Amino acid sequence: MILERLEQLPVGSFQYKLLVVTGLGWLFDSMDTGLIAFILPVLAKEWSLSPAQVGWIGSIGLIGMALGAVLAGTLADRIGRKKVFSITVLLYSLSTGMCALAWSYESLLFFRFLVGFGLGGELPVAATLISEYAPAHLRGRFIVLLESFWGLGWLVAACIAYLLIPAFGWKIAFVIGTLPALYVFLIRLHLPESIRYLLLHGRLDEAKAIILDLEKRLDVVSLPFDAELSEAEKVQPKSAAPKFASLWSKPYRTRTAMLWLAWFGIVYSYYGIFMWLPSIVYAQGFAVVKTFEYVLIMTLAQLPGYYAAAWLVDLIGRKYTLSLFLLLSGICSFFFGNATAPSTLLMWGAAMSFFNLGAWGVIYTYTPEQYPTSIRALGSGWAAGFGRIGGMLAPMLVGVMLANTLGMSMIFLMFASVLILVSLVVLTLGKESKQKTLEELENALES
Repeated sequence: MILERLEQLPVGSFQYKLLVVTGLGWLFDSMDTGLIAFILPVLAKEWSLSPAQVGWIGSIGLIGMALGAVLAGTLADRIGRKKVFSITVLLYSLSTGMCALAWSYESLLFFRFLVGFGLGGELPVAATLISEYAPAHLRGRFIVLLESFWGLGWLVAACIAYLLIPAFGWKIAFVIGTLPALYVFLIRLHLPESIRYLLLHGRLDEAKAIILDLEKRLDVVSLPFDAELSEAEKVQPKSAAPKFASLWSKPYRTRTAMLWLAWFGIVYSYYGIFMWLPSIVYAQGFAVVKTFEYVLIMTLAQLPGYYAAAWLVDLIGRKYTLSLFLLLSGICSFFFGNATAPSTLLMWGAAMSFFNLGAWGVIYTYTPEQYPTSIRALGSGWAAGFGRIGGMLAPMLVGVMLANTLGMSMIFLMFASVLILVSLVVLTLGKESKQKTLEELENALES
């Protein structure tokens, strides 16, 4: 009865407020990632850093993100989605401010690790929370729209870099990055705990209170709850912690393998390309200000990519949309790496951004749907965490390849190959999950 009433709620102010509140967390995450990408060319010159050292600044954050995703996903299944979301936002925003106080290369690496830990923990938990509140027929669209805040964050970062870094230096960008600490108070006021999490842990009265409050906010006539619960709600409270081994048990092993490979490929390509993007454009002969202009235009192309994915994900499904966008991102990255004129560099860079970030929106939709409530955050966290290994390797590898003068065409041929291979993995191993409630997906796994 509780879950039925949740699914039957009309889409209104609550769902959109939830989308905006969690989306702001996504925006701040993206802003931080974008800021470090724009800061790197300036910092490398000021501190006389080698390409390998610059690569480590990008990679150390990904090491933190991997650990953060795994630990936060595990904690979110134990102590709740809302609490973990708040803690991780606070951690990464304060750590970003500490980067402005970095007195050496080593201290900056340490603070970037803490930033990554918070970032990596927040993202899968936020996606899990949204997936457990969005109605089945709009769940895919809502999570892709959530991911679209990432594109907005990159735009904010690009504007900060374009307007402030040339005038005030790179430290001002990190100071601005502390603002999300204030956002934690907004989370605590407007973000409810997941009803499915509460039911799983036997906290029925809290779940009922949230439903009654939501019905009141959305002008739905509230009726007393029946004493009898539906089959999906007859769950014993979970005393044991969710186990990693569950992800590799028979019902989930193919899904887990597919998701881990997909996450690895998409994170590898994204961080390898976009962490170096301002430096790559700069290496093509553009001044720093001109570099910011070019990357800003490429970043703007991310937003229609998200919106196209949000439309397709409930139309042709998660599996086919994700596979298609990964394939086209790979093709565009190849041509971007071989561009010789400013116009073709800009065109293929924009197309690459369009498809790559659209794929990100779909994978955040797809991942929580592959697991039941008891291990949903755990599964999402481990998939994202494994993907971060790709993000650790790629920036370092690009730095090594640049140091060995292998050239942009070889670097982007590598990224194109990875994206095309991952597209085939999703196409062959993926299972479709569109237009089904999370309980219907769980029942299909058990049958």
